Amino acid sequence: MRFFKVSLVVFLSFLLNNVSIAKNPSELINDIVNEAASVLKSSDPVESKIIKLNDIAERSVDIDGIGMYALGKHKKTMSDEQKTKYKKLFKSYFLKSFSSRLVDYTDPKINVVSQKVINKKYTIVNSVLEATSKRPEVKIDWRIYTKNPDKPLIRDLIVEGLSLARTQKEEFASILNSNNNDINILIQKLEEFNSVIQNNNYDLNALFKTLEEFLIKQF
Repeated sequence: MRFFKVSLVVFLSFLLNNVSIAKNPSELINDIVNEAASVLKSSDPVESKIIKLNDIAERSVDIDGIGMYALGKHKKTMSDEQKTKYKKLFKSYFLKSFSSRLVDYTDPKINVVSQKVINKKYTIVNSVLEATSKRPEVKIDWRIYTKNPDKPLIRDLIVEGLSLARTQKEEFASILNSNNNDINILIQKLEEFNSVIQNNNYDLNALFKTLEEFLIKQF
């Protein structure tokens, strides 16, 4: 759970800015982290912060790409109707579960160390989440999709060698493997999760409990 929580903090800290001007990936992350600190330290109510996070995430993250990656080989056997329904449900699942956890944190301090251009499409930015009295220093590698320099997209991040996108893929694979690889079961699970989340509105304790129960049941 520590990796999962830290991943959520640093991943969603990256979402807190809608930058339209092409920038060096390292500069981009620095700007976004500074904006994150400002938002998380604000006196805005929780529901307001969540709404802002969700709005920004929709413009800054390749949610569809992450969602389809999480399906692995199973995406090849899905009908267009199933894909459309799944993407809608995954988007809601992604936004609700991740943004609701981030608002529990106040001021994550992330320092960029270096960056490496993998190719024209991807750049890896290396950074460090500063240690606090409650957690040690954490190494974070950001995988940024840079094919369109005017609109870089978040595809993944690796926390201490563990990929957030791959972790999500493994969680969904566990659900599918336990249900004869029936994609409709995964869609049903997401529907159930989103339904409970919707009923709980912005009750964070209920949101966290629902998310943890949803993940624990799959293993």
